[in-house]
Amino acid sequence: MNDTLQKLWDTLIELSATIGLKILLAAVVLIFGLVLIKYLVKIVVKSKGFNKIDKTVQTFIKSALSITLKTLLIISVIGILGVPLTSIIAVLASAGLAIGLALQGALSNFAGGIMILVFRPFKVGDYVDNGTHMGTVDSITIFYTRLLTIDNKLITIPNSTMTNASITNFSAKEQRRVDFKFTASYNDDVEKVKSILIEIAQNHPLVLKDPPIMSRLLAHGPNSLEYVLRVWCQAPDYWTIYFDINETVKKEFDAQGIEIPFSQMDVHIKEK
Repeated sequence: MNDTLQKLWDTLIELSATIGLKILLAAVVLIFGLVLIKYLVKIVVKSKGFNKIDKTVQTFIKSALSITLKTLLIISVIGILGVPLTSIIAVLASAGLAIGLALQGALSNFAGGIMILVFRPFKVGDYVDNGTHMGTVDSITIFYTRLLTIDNKLITIPNSTMTNASITNFSAKEQRRVDFKFTASYNDDVEKVKSILIEIAQNHPLVLKDPPIMSRLLAHGPNSLEYVLRVWCQAPDYWTIYFDINETVKKEFDAQGIEIPFSQMDVHIKEK
């Protein structure tokens, strides 16, 4: 009886020593690994090449690198404790499948965020239109894109929506063309109207001379002649030129006696 108890005690001591060493080793690896990961991420973040990347991409890379390294560290620690790696992989696969089914929308937005970061249809600071909303890109996160509208509203749009929509990026090019349409009476001289429009555009300091300014008769409307004026400018000057020329044309047409027709209706009252 005493021999049996002694053997049991010796076995327990041996197991405790073995398990204790594994636990101690796993704890040391975990602590050292976390410190090393923090140090490595800091080195990457402070590197010159990393600082040249767009800020949105920097945030994504930093978080992705940290999560990946910590995941590998945890798998290594579990392996040190004696858990078979095949079991770990099976558990991770099952968990990944369950999480994927539960978070299909979030994963779609995540994939959309990666596509935006990789293909760069727009970046922070660009003025874009996705067919539903227009605004300046305020931030691009892993799951959402935020647009700041002209009237200072912040719109949060899922990345999957942005990647599945047709995006018009007004800031992609340095120069933009401003198109105007004006009407004048059939009684006004066509060449005179065209020359007034060209002169107004030429006198605006923000209008570019190359490509050349263009003014032509566009269409014969039911009540007036329609003219088109097209000028080029630097992208940030678009709205300034748009509003300035519209105001100047009205004043100049009035000064030059150019009639701007408008629809009228004559009402006749029939007396019984």
